[in-house]
Amino acid sequence: YCLAERVAAATGVVPAKAHTAITAVTLAPDAAVCLNCGVANKQAPAPDAKSKLVAGLLGIFLGTFGVHNFYLGYTGKAITQLVLTIVGYILCCVVVGVFLVIGIWIWSLVEAIMILTGKINVDGKGNPLAD
Repeated sequence: YCLAERVAAATGVVPAKAHTAITAVTLAPDAAVCLNCGVANKQAPAPDAKSKLVAGLLGIFLGTFGVHNFYLGYTGKAITQLVLTIVGYILCCVVVGVFLVIGIWIWSLVEAIMILTGKINVDGKGNPLAD
């Protein structure tokens, strides 16, 4: 067993940078496993990984309803955005709702930009987003 295999046995996964330092074998970013010893590459996106582009576009166009957060698996945050948006639309006749809706729109736009720039790069389960 190489050292990377022993570390993988203890932890389950060896990140690509640690694997490079241990075995002097550089893993490609999209490689699922090391061809040398079979250790899983932590940075490889899963085949069913959520798309960064889809999440960002959902955030831009439907973000006030929390659709991008539902897509990524952040259900609590998504429900909060949805409820606040509905309350904001109901209160629009009292003017205060307009500010609430604008605030939620800004919040979702900032999140969409963070998703597209890679600041938010994992889904609700901690899986990396696919490019």
